[in-house]
Amino acid sequence: MVALGSAAAILVVYGLHRGPEFSLTGSRFLAALGITAVFALLAWFAGGVNWSGAFGGSAVAFIMAVRDPRMFLALMLVFALTLAATRVGHARKQQLRTAEPPGGRSASQALANLGVAALVVALACAGWPLLALAALAEAAADTASSEIGMAFPGKTVLITSWKPVPIGMDGGISLFGTLAACFAAAMMALLATVSGLVSIHHAAAIVYAGVLGTLVDSLLGALLERHGWLNNDLVNLLSTAAAVGIAWLLM
Repeated sequence: MVALGSAAAILVVYGLHRGPEFSLTGSRFLAALGITAVFALLAWFAGGVNWSGAFGGSAVAFIMAVRDPRMFLALMLVFALTLAATRVGHARKQQLRTAEPPGGRSASQALANLGVAALVVALACAGWPLLALAALAEAAADTASSEIGMAFPGKTVLITSWKPVPIGMDGGISLFGTLAACFAAAMMALLATVSGLVSIHHAAAIVYAGVLGTLVDSLLGALLERHGWLNNDLVNLLSTAAAVGIAWLLM
């Protein structure tokens, strides 16, 4: 309920900071509404989200589609990257008991990963495309890192001590996972550049912010999540916020 309330609150924020594109009878509004509905249904049928996740994700998708359709394309790429990474090596993840539970991601998981980006888009402050894309890049890179790291055998070490730890442990990093994070962030930057959302210079900032944000995620996992002081959703939320802060410093 908290996550669904947060999604509704972000919609209210967007309504208060809406641009001329926000009109209940405007073609852009109606197109965004239709795109959002289709996106939510496809995500639900693909098993990427459950019903609450579909609602939370649709709120994010609507804000991005009505503000700038190119941001919606970026969101679609995040969904595609994370869904693909989750499916890779699924049998191995089941053996390790680290596979995502059936039913898809919930609203709390969706908002933890996408809520910061949605809020940035809703506020539309100076440089918002770069900041929002940094948050999306971190979300994609973090999921790709953890899922690919679990899918392939390799040494996993704790980021704070570099001592070997079991695969899937909070704060653990691996070579395959790190490479996957770099790839996901680079794909986000490439789309942002090709679509004209940011310049090539800012594309580099997206990659840096996305990858460094995953390291913040690992640090929080090692220092706080492992001890039960933070849950995974809060770690993800803080990590995407850190990516926004890093991108802001690089502007």
